[in-house]
Amino acid sequence: MGFLDEHCTFRPLTRELLSSCKAFNCGHPDLNDFFTNDCINYSYELLGKTYCFTFDEQPDVIVCAFTISNDSIKTNLLPKPRKNKINRPIPNQKRLNSYPAVLIGRLGVNKYFKRKGIGNELMDFIKSWFIDETNKTGCRFLVVDSYNEDSPLKYYLGNGFQYLFETEDDEKKYTGVLTSESLRTRLMQFDLIILRE
Repeated sequence: MGFLDEHCTFRPLTRELLSSCKAFNCGHPDLNDFFTNDCINYSYELLGKTYCFTFDEQPDVIVCAFTISNDSIKTNLLPKPRKNKINRPIPNQKRLNSYPAVLIGRLGVNKYFKRKGIGNELMDFIKSWFIDETNKTGCRFLVVDSYNEDSPLKYYLGNGFQYLFETEDDEKKYTGVLTSESLRTRLMQFDLIILRE
């Protein structure tokens, strides 16, 4: 049992809930803006669904939030070594050019609850949610387009995610990004099947 299980309530982040809660601040301006101003529109347009955990002692406090949507990993768009790495754990007769995935579009932990392991608990919750037998859809992978910054990259790597492309140059080449500058984000994936094994 962890903090989220023992002290928080899981719920969709609706317009009503958002209007009754204190402003969410995870310390990242772009994420704060999304959870404050954009997530409701994303939900309305069916582009992503946002969920949160609120603090039971203060129900107007959002402890953490995340947005998910449908996605896929298209192996025919990957360099051969990465395609082989994705395909290797999948039996030959089940190999496809596209595997079902869920995109974690945004994820943040309230700055007042950081350094308590809540981010890792939240990721464990998301992972277990999609391998649960009551899950309504097939989902082999979790994918994320992480900010290309030390803290988020370290967080996802620490939670078992791997880069979808080995290098930034590969990612630029295969995703059609034409720039000499560093990428703003990095594509990463987590194979949920390891939790079944």
